[in-house]
Amino acid sequence: MGGPGAYQSTVERFGPRREVPARAILAGIDGTDTAMRAAAFAFGMARRQDSRLIVVFVACPAPLTPLRPAVATVLEHDTATHLYAELRDQMRTSAEELRVPVTLVKAFGDPYTALRDTADRCRADTVVVGASQKAGHRFAGSVATKLIRAGHWPVLVVP
Repeated sequence: MGGPGAYQSTVERFGPRREVPARAILAGIDGTDTAMRAAAFAFGMARRQDSRLIVVFVACPAPLTPLRPAVATVLEHDTATHLYAELRDQMRTSAEELRVPVTLVKAFGDPYTALRDTADRCRADTVVVGASQKAGHRFAGSVATKLIRAGHWPVLVVP
């Protein structure tokens, strides 16, 4: 398990260091195929528009975490930590290859709330997310649907 601050949010920057572009594109990633396609789309969009890219990884605890055995919680945390490390390496490599300034944010909690709050704080011009592949989201609504309903910024949903 991680040491002190293992569940602390972090911000890392990759890519070229230059004057901060006026436009900002935010992309949410979670390691799924649709999220990675959304990140690739956002990288291309940021490069074409000479924008900065804010990539947000949200680690969300399972809803019944307090009722689960400690071993399951530790395994879940280790999995999220490993996934974040892989995604961080991919974002760093892409930022350097494509010459796009990237800010990688690791947050904890509800994905919709974390993405909404980060987009507002960073004054994102566009939010890019992958389409949900979970059947239950047809009834309860997906993160993408909630972001669209928030109406703060244009939201691109990548299939």
